[in-house]
Amino acid sequence: MSATIAPVTPREEYLTVDGCRTYTLRGGEGPPLLYIHGAGGGGVWQPWMNRLAQRHEIICPEMPGFGRSDTPDWFENIHDVAYFVLDLMAKLDLRGTQVVGSSLGGWIAAEAAVRDTARMAGLTLLGPSGLHVRGVPKPDIFLWTPEEMTRAMFHDQRLAEAVLGAPVSDEMLDRQLKNRFAAARLMWAPRGYDPHLEKWLHRIAIPALIVWGAQDQVLPAGPYAERWASLLPRATVRILDNCGHIPQVEQQDAFCATLESFIGSTQA
Repeated sequence: MSATIAPVTPREEYLTVDGCRTYTLRGGEGPPLLYIHGAGGGGVWQPWMNRLAQRHEIICPEMPGFGRSDTPDWFENIHDVAYFVLDLMAKLDLRGTQVVGSSLGGWIAAEAAVRDTARMAGLTLLGPSGLHVRGVPKPDIFLWTPEEMTRAMFHDQRLAEAVLGAPVSDEMLDRQLKNRFAAARLMWAPRGYDPHLEKWLHRIAIPALIVWGAQDQVLPAGPYAERWASLLPRATVRILDNCGHIPQVEQQDAFCATLESFIGSTQA
């Protein structure tokens, strides 16, 4: 399938939003799709983006505090980043935007959508953090070593081995450490959720797609997907089998087909 898709080379640029110099990748043409990365950071053009870039302009900023972006003085909590996302969309004058957030990025996307969906056409959450389901145990990711974290991301451990075996430069190690500090600032207390978020999810009146890996070791798919679906007024849930915490990587074809179908439904 990938051989028939024209490669898209994204352009790198720095955007200054709310005083934060923000590293951004942009590629493709068409209605905008804004991707908000997870706790591991962004700044990488992924294969699924290349496929979606055939019909969309893909915009992938590194969030404040992460990677090559600044850590501004105002960067203190998840709400700060949610407002940053809204200001970024306004600066770029994005309209009819598909917002896709993965894990921590899904939480950020939901917090932004609670506040304002005027520039959004659809919201896609990939194994999002942000909610707490009482009585459902979940691991403390800040107690994991980097290897444990990598292995927990994937159901297929061959993919984890490939990531662990890839060479890592000193610059990449510095970014990984910076990303870990930024994630801790946003997720430390309480661990990985906003106790007030669920009260306001009813304000998200646009269509929402929730995608989860059936074998997610970070957040169990069943209770968490069900909880999100019960709180979002127009939610559709898709659980992908043989898949861990990163469905857009581990089940790329199924994920892309699901997202493309969802986007088509929001444009009907």
